[in-house]
Amino acid sequence: MSLTADLTFSISTTRFDEDYTPASDSRATTNFANLARGEHRQQNLRNVLAMIDDRFNELAGEDNPNGDRYVVELNIVSADLHLEEEQGGPGFPLIEMLDVQILDKQTGARTPGIVGNNFSSYVRDYDFSVVLPQHKASQPGLPDGFGELHGKLFEHFVQSEAYRARFALPPVVCISVSTSRTYTRTGYEHPVLGHEYHHDADSLTDLYFGRMGLKVRYFQPRGSAAPLAFYHRGDLTGDYSDLALIGTISTMEAFQKIYRPEIYNASSPAGEVYRPALDNPDFVVPDVTYDREERSRLGVTQGKFTEEHFIKPHGELLSQWAASRSL
Repeated sequence: MSLTADLTFSISTTRFDEDYTPASDSRATTNFANLARGEHRQQNLRNVLAMIDDRFNELAGEDNPNGDRYVVELNIVSADLHLEEEQGGPGFPLIEMLDVQILDKQTGARTPGIVGNNFSSYVRDYDFSVVLPQHKASQPGLPDGFGELHGKLFEHFVQSEAYRARFALPPVVCISVSTSRTYTRTGYEHPVLGHEYHHDADSLTDLYFGRMGLKVRYFQPRGSAAPLAFYHRGDLTGDYSDLALIGTISTMEAFQKIYRPEIYNASSPAGEVYRPALDNPDFVVPDVTYDREERSRLGVTQGKFTEEHFIKPHGELLSQWAASRSL
């Protein structure tokens, strides 16, 4: 492979509904896959989908007197990376994320939401579960170039023909705020996103997503217990419709209530100054079965899988490709 040779992507989608079953090559720690395993899998899925729809209709209350006008439809977007030397093969399962569509039952219209929800990546597992622990075992700080390959692969994906053929706007990755940082309200309130917060310093996640070309803003929507972190390109408050923003809020708040109930299902909402904590005892556990310990454990397994099946066999090729591209 030459220094200027390109990598290509293929995209497939799977409906995320109460009948969803993870594919054999889905990341075992992907949040939506975690909910779709075990004896309570179908009830889990029904409950989380109901949480999303209820929250959406709560935020989209205009001309919605019964609180049931909208249904959120979710598709899992799976992006496989194809190396030039392996064209025609199955590719490496690089990225998974959710795409949102909003069905208006009153008019029958469907509105595109935002892709990027529940973003997950095998290479990120490798960086955080293999590279970072090995480095910290012998020295402080971050490894040289930490996250650069992942960032360049993500940038290349968003600019690819495969992505642009399906999605008109860049992805937004919405996740939990960091428990290592303090957040303070700015005084700005967006009509949909709610109160904006600033953080006291960048977290490791902020830096890592920065390598992906994403900047971050923090907002606490109306009725939310805590601010959410929105990693985005362009203008978060200007590029996306109100319904699209509500789709991301309702989807990711539901998942965060399941994965971080100490923060997002807390009994007392965040105030002017907020420091999230996972040892908060005053919260409600949603009626959804989720194994947080298993998810952390499998992250290491998946990082080692990436090392064995992607980094080691293609490391030189990937290094040459990355060196030919600027962040």
